[in-house]
Amino acid sequence: MNKISGPLLDRIDLHVEVTPVAFNELSNVKNGETSSQIRERVIKAREIQTERYKDIVGMYANAQMSSKQLREICVIDKVGEALLKKAMERLNLSARAYDRILKVSRTIADLSATELIKPEHLAEAIHYRSLDREGWAG
Repeated sequence: MNKISGPLLDRIDLHVEVTPVAFNELSNVKNGETSSQIRERVIKAREIQTERYKDIVGMYANAQMSSKQLREICVIDKVGEALLKKAMERLNLSARAYDRILKVSRTIADLSATELIKPEHLAEAIHYRSLDREGWAG
């Protein structure tokens, strides 16, 4: 991890640490979403984004938003603003990380088929910035 620079990490949208799974968890039977259910949610989210960007040539996904479009499309409420501000300060995140969190939270909201970005969407997107936190991988 020490060999990867901060500016390079800033350009990666999702940081997820994958830890070994204990045998008890592997053998535990849980009813989660099936692959086909997840596929349907993804297809619907892509349709939402296609509709959102239909008038912008060459743009079809949230990841392609410019800073100006980000301010128009990724509107958050006061609770979301406070949450994001706290995360920015605590994790010492860059402006690029701020933009990435908003884009990912917009996608999470699309996957939930919700018009507004809710605080829980922001919290999940912030969680995906795990490489920005100290103590990662150890």
